Parts: sequence; C-alpha cells; structure tokens
Amino acid sequence: MTTGSGTASAPPEATPPAAASAAARPAAEPPPAARPPGTAGPPAARRGSYRRLSVEARRAELLTAALGLFAHRVPEDVSLDDVAAAAGASRPLVYRYFPGGKQQLYEAALRSAADELERCFEEPRSGPLSGRLSRVLDRYLAFVDEHDAGFSALLQSGSVVETSRTNAIVDEVRRTAAEEILLHLAVKEPGVRLRMMVRTWITAVEAASLIWLDEEKQPPVEELRDWLVDHFVALLTATATTDRQAARVIRAALVIEPAEGPVGRLARRVVPALGEASHLL
Repeated sequence: MTTGSGTASAPPEATPPAAASAAARPAAEPPPAARPPGTAGPPAARRGSYRRLSVEARRAELLTAALGLFAHRVPEDVSLDDVAAAAGASRPLVYRYFPGGKQQLYEAALRSAADELERCFEEPRSGPLSGRLSRVLDRYLAFVDEHDAGFSALLQSGSVVETSRTNAIVDEVRRTAAEEILLHLAVKEPGVRLRMMVRTWITAVEAASLIWLDEEKQPPVEELRDWLVDHFVALLTATATTDRQAARVIRAALVIEPAEGPVGRLARRVVPALGEASHLL
C-alpha cells in the first residue's frame, strides 16, 4: 500500500522536516559521557536510533505499528506518540515518513487494511457456490474479529479522521466485493436486479458483522457464516422468481450443490417451516 509522502529519497534516519515544530522534537540525548554510569538512554534511542533500515522497511515498520493500534482502538484514541512507541521510534521520525501527521498515517493504514479486506473476496471459481461463499466469509469474518474496534470505527463513520478519501476507500472495498461475487455467478453482463441483489447482500454482511461485534461476537462465528450463506441463497432465490437471469444462475448453481451441503440443509429446514403455508398455494 502506498500513500505519497515525498520521502522516498530521504535517508531513513534523517532529521525531521522543518515543518515539524520545535515542541514536537525530543530533547537531544546527552552524550554517553555526560550520563551517570549505568543510566540507559530513552527507549526510542535504545531501540530505534541505531537501526539503519531502508526507507521502505522503516515506513512499513511504522505502518505495521499503526495498523496494530487502529485495529483495536478507535482513531481518536491513537496518537503519533503511540505509533512511535509501538514501532520503537520517535515522534519526529513518524513525521519524517508521514509529514501529514495522523491523518496521512490513518489513511495509509486504512488503504493497507482495505487491500487486505479486498483479498478476502478472492476465491477460485470452481466447486459449489455455497462452499466458495463460506470460504470468502471465513476470511472476511476473521478480519472483522482481528480488527474489531477499527472495523467498527471504519463502517460506523463519525470519526474525526473521516474524510472523502477515507469514505472512497471504504466504498472501493464494497464495489470490489460485489464485483468478485458477481464473477462467481458466471454471467457476462449482470442485470440491474442481480447487481442489486449482490450489493444488498454485501450491505447485510457489513451490518451483521457490526451487530456481531456489538453482541460480543455471538453467535459463534461459524454459525454467523452459515447464516450469511443462507441469506445469499434466500436473496438469490427470491430474485429468481421475477428475474430470468437470476433464475438461470440459481439453476446452474443448484446442479452442483451436494445434498449434505449448506443449500441442502437450508432446503430441509425451509420445507417444515413453510408447512403451515399450504393454504397460500
């Protein structure tokens, strides 16, 4: 993930740019002779100052530290000092690589997380559709579980670091997810109803994930995954009753679904549930 910061040509441990205020700069560490014997220097100096890394490696290190913090804390609760401490670096060094400060760092972290989230939807287009959806959801829900606070802050909006750029990144994840799912339906030009159905399901997956976090990750994640697969099948079935393209898709999908798979189990549950509805036929 890249976010242009204009730092590629700078040596990794160079002094922070003049734009960083004097207040943001740590006091110079006294030379070893000026300290009493056995006195250690500041943690950042002990851990980071003498580690010479390439520009790319140092930036990646800072970004990894930021991702770990944003995953479990809302953006408002993460400071540049927190990121510096987690990376074993100094605040001026964070500014060196992210001169835009916390906003630029958050957008870079968000871009990296979005790339990972988009990869959750990549799945070989072979085998039963329900199995493919289950594997996609396993990866997606594992991401939600690992980035719980950050995921909630990302999708519920209202953050002080939310901008049109962060919103665009989130929307891109949704579009990519929908495009990947549509590829699994094997239609060259999906019509409006099929596209709407898939986008509706993506929205339902997001909403269910947020509610799952609010409910302290209950029900168990495997049950949530199976429930969301059932939702997809139900939406596709309902759409197929009024849309010929969706009807062709579901017929082709059902041919290779095993009787003991998710769709077979759903069918056996639905029939008894609708047993009292025979008067509607």
